[in-house]
Amino acid sequence: MKQIIQDLKSGETILEEVPVPRVGSGKVLIKTHRTLVSLGTEKMLVSFGQANLLDKARQQPERVKEVINKMKTDGIQPTLEAVFRKLGTPLPLGYSQAGEVVEVGKGVTEFSPGDRVVSNGKHAEYVAVPKNLVAKIPEVVSYEEASFTVVGAIGLQGIRLVEPTLGETVAVIGLGLIGMITSQLLKANGCRVVGFDLDEDKLKQAESYGITAVNSGKQDPVRFMEEFTGQVGADAVIITASTKSNDVIKQAANMSRKRGRIVLVGVIGLDIDRADFYEKELSFQVSCSYGPGRYDEEYEQRGNDYPLPYVRWTEKRNFEAVLEAIRNGSLDVQSLITERVELKDYLNIYGDMDAGKSIASILEYPEANSYQLTADSRTVSLPNTEIKPSKGTMAIIGAGNFTQAMILPSLNKVGASMKYIVSSGGLSSTTLAKKYSIPNSTTDLDAVLNDEQVDGVVITTQHNLHAGMSIQALKAGKQVFVEKPLALKPEELDEIISTVEETGNTVTVGFNRRFSPHAEKMKSFLGERPGPMNVITTMNAGHIPPDVWVHDLESGGGRIVGEACHYVDLITYLTGSKVVEVSMQAMGTDPKENTDNASIHLKYENGSLGVINYFANGNKSYSKERVEVYYQGNNLIMDNFRRLDGYGFGGGFSSKILKTKQDKGHHKQFELLTKRWKEGGEPLIPFDEIVNTTKATFAAIESLKEGKPVRV
Repeated sequence: MKQIIQDLKSGETILEEVPVPRVGSGKVLIKTHRTLVSLGTEKMLVSFGQANLLDKARQQPERVKEVINKMKTDGIQPTLEAVFRKLGTPLPLGYSQAGEVVEVGKGVTEFSPGDRVVSNGKHAEYVAVPKNLVAKIPEVVSYEEASFTVVGAIGLQGIRLVEPTLGETVAVIGLGLIGMITSQLLKANGCRVVGFDLDEDKLKQAESYGITAVNSGKQDPVRFMEEFTGQVGADAVIITASTKSNDVIKQAANMSRKRGRIVLVGVIGLDIDRADFYEKELSFQVSCSYGPGRYDEEYEQRGNDYPLPYVRWTEKRNFEAVLEAIRNGSLDVQSLITERVELKDYLNIYGDMDAGKSIASILEYPEANSYQLTADSRTVSLPNTEIKPSKGTMAIIGAGNFTQAMILPSLNKVGASMKYIVSSGGLSSTTLAKKYSIPNSTTDLDAVLNDEQVDGVVITTQHNLHAGMSIQALKAGKQVFVEKPLALKPEELDEIISTVEETGNTVTVGFNRRFSPHAEKMKSFLGERPGPMNVITTMNAGHIPPDVWVHDLESGGGRIVGEACHYVDLITYLTGSKVVEVSMQAMGTDPKENTDNASIHLKYENGSLGVINYFANGNKSYSKERVEVYYQGNNLIMDNFRRLDGYGFGGGFSSKILKTKQDKGHHKQFELLTKRWKEGGEPLIPFDEIVNTTKATFAAIESLKEGKPVRV
């Protein structure tokens, strides 16, 4: 299928061939008939992509600070690689789509194939969208009209926040697409509406809807509003303009009556003069997109609706309200359409967005029978990338940030034979397939597992998918490498153990740190079977906002299970022993299971003691990882996988043993994995150690809950 993307590195807007997305649980697969080009938002994204590096940096000064801080901790080269990697990730465009349901995922009961719907899907021939971001189109509303729904909901949410009442005077500053829709909906709500803009054509259009339209370049907006309201001022102001200037917020305040309301829907300069707001006791609020539920994982991704008696207007119910306004004629969107363009001619819109005077551009998609959905639609084969069948051929399942940043560069360096890369949406896998000359980008996991040429799979998806995909791959006769953690629940681990025993296939978990040259050097000093030792590890993990998926126990498992497992494995490697008892304490008077500020104490079979200090409340400028070993009058200190110092060991020395650029062992890990899958042999990490490490992380959470040590 075709999808419009913005290449942030080259600045090009591209119509890309990508696989049809997979419809996951709680999602709806929709064949697109029409999409609306939001010229304001999309022009901003396209302009950013076309800017040079210096201009990009000027537009995002906060990102520049992040880059400088990362250079201090991780070094210049890794930081620059991260920056260019980010710029190399294409941006899908569009967010206002109308089409026909062709497939529904597990748990979706309110939609069926054949339903006419709207969604916030991208400019693509097929989109997979969570059900709470989809609404049915009334019978008399066309796809073309319905494609205005999501943009309309942005304006409607601004109106809901300003809470207009019958007869109030409301100013709308900026008569672009959202401003026009906002003005019409306010008019339908019984308000006197005054629209401000600089474009005479837009002002005439607004007047046709019965709106008082004022050219703010020719008339003083504040003086006009004073005269229009008999020196009272506007009851409310909705700002839908896009400008870096601070003049708009000052004008909005000055044209408001005492205790007036101002809502920002657009993007403007916000250097607010306190006196403007203080003297009138004005209220100011920023509107968030389509309404309640936006950016809430529970609502959008898991489909958990807010109860209507308590949250009357969610983003989905705002969609439905806009569709009803179009149906009953109180919102006229047909008159806003200034051009209709077929998808293949998309550059007529995106070629020079600065030159156009369009208010609303509609993209028309091929008719339903011209692009049929088949099994092959979910795989895109890249030309001139075929590989010769060979032992050890692998598929990469997952195309997220870590795959892009670490896994694929490492596999590429060691010459791994990769036939597929899989993602749920298709775009990210296609981008990476092109970059690393992988023959096939696909959203069809079953096709990969049924391919006899694929000997092993590398699973690097969201944590909650690891266990299920590992089991599925093992049963399909594949060797498995899975990024940590192996499982989130004891029952998942039990099923993996039984599947490994049944199939005889190997499972390796991405505990890469034991393959770092620093860890290997430490092991060479300690020996294969050392006596009891003390190992203290500290992970200055950094703060992650609480709403990020890794904290969610169902999808991420929390950072202790999901990340601290690295250090359980590393200590197991250094001590040459397995964990027998775990005790964990966490910061705070009532710590939760998903805490990321905790100390874990491990007791090993050979009498060794391990401590894992996993903290998220430290400073980013301090080293992220540190390992200290105390053993028979000797010490080893490893700092951030960049430097290893030794003290003692018979030579009475205190010196730098090893210093390299940061190396956490990823390259060595994948070099050994590729060799094993080609030539055979035991897994890189003994499976009983992987199981022990996983059980130890479960025991840590159990210890926190029960307030006592837990045996493994």
